[in-house]
Amino acid sequence: MQQRDSSPSQSYFWPTVLAVGLHVIIFGMLFVSFSMTPELPPSKPIVQATLYQLKSQSQATTQTNQKIAGEAKRTAAKQFESEQMEQRKVEQEKQAAAARAAEQKKAEEARKADAAKAAAEKAAAAKKAEEAKKVEQQKQAEIAKKKAAEELAKQKAAEEAKKKAAEEAKRKAAEEAKKKAAAEAAKKKAAEDAKKKAAADAARKAAEDKKAQALAELLSDTTERQQALADTHGDQVAGNFDDLIRLRAAEGWTRPPSARNNMTVQLQVNMLPDGTITNVSVSRSSGDVPFDNSAVAAVKNIGRLTEMQGLSPQDFQPYRSFKMTFTPEDLAL
Repeated sequence: MQQRDSSPSQSYFWPTVLAVGLHVIIFGMLFVSFSMTPELPPSKPIVQATLYQLKSQSQATTQTNQKIAGEAKRTAAKQFESEQMEQRKVEQEKQAAAARAAEQKKAEEARKADAAKAAAEKAAAAKKAEEAKKVEQQKQAEIAKKKAAEELAKQKAAEEAKKKAAEEAKRKAAEEAKKKAAAEAAKKKAAEDAKKKAAADAARKAAEDKKAQALAELLSDTTERQQALADTHGDQVAGNFDDLIRLRAAEGWTRPPSARNNMTVQLQVNMLPDGTITNVSVSRSSGDVPFDNSAVAAVKNIGRLTEMQGLSPQDFQPYRSFKMTFTPEDLAL
């Protein structure tokens, strides 16, 4: 069978289609690679093929040319693929280096973050410890303050109790002293009252005895003797009543602070026959007004001497208005 010769346009069709398709695939891969990786300097085509359309060639020549073109395309494709692989390798290394750098940066940031976290935790722990220390110090200060306040309160209470006990003891001692003084004063007063009463009773009894004796003597003697006895009796009675008036005045006398021994005041005394004292005045002053006034008041306080009622008009006559001298010794010092 005779082989049919193909036309030159048919003999270049498929190689051209394959070349164009290969270029399309390569450019597509490059576009994808360029979009995913950093920009690279554009690659230069290594093989530049120029197709010439031969109008008339033999089949053998055509096949040879096709083979040569195919080999050239395959060589170009391998070389291009090798370059692309080299570029991808470089890109991968760059990406790996970038990844390592990113990992190192991430690790450094993590280390710094850990260090910052540790520092923050350490600062927080220190702050917490400082706050706990301050709280403990404040607590101890409050305890010390409370203890000091309690000690002060105890001391104050003890001082108050001591002071109160001292005041109570002083009060009791004062009361005891007052009671003792009152008892002594009462005892002394009772003794003085008894002494005064005994003296008054003795004076009264002596006056009565002397009066009775004088009356008896007057009744039994002669007129001359009776007169002499009457004069003597009058003097005795006068002396007795002078003592009685001084004794009664001493009972009601209040000694002034200015009274001293050897002071003398002379009083003018007026009296009624029934023994009532009507007036007392100072006839000659002692020079101390309080003492003079106390003597006047003491005689006035007698009020009435009932013992005077038994006197005869003749015996009473000297007491109607008489002068009497008083001294502190006379008025029961």
